[in-house]
Amino acid sequence: SFQALGHRAAALFSSLELARSCVEAALQALDDGAPDAAQLCSLAKARMGECLYDMSNDLIQIHGGIGMTDEFDAGLYLKRARVLEAAFGNRAFHRDRYARLLGY
Repeated sequence: SFQALGHRAAALFSSLELARSCVEAALQALDDGAPDAAQLCSLAKARMGECLYDMSNDLIQIHGGIGMTDEFDAGLYLKRARVLEAAFGNRAFHRDRYARLLGY
């Protein structure tokens, strides 16, 4: 059985749902013109960046050596994930920005 893979998939799914909730809260704040919209946007970008980083790493680990070959798309997805995670500020930038906006 592949129980360990199931546990990994469940952890990734819960991470994705948490990140999705942060994105939805940020979008709602932007629509409403809420004063904490900048905070929520940075939180959403940081959480989604962490989720993307973890998912792309686990993608390679789950698929093993075939994951980095040109015949399999996992390596391409890993590269795309790294570019997307860095776009518009990486997760470290947005964690720092979020803390600054909260006054820390």
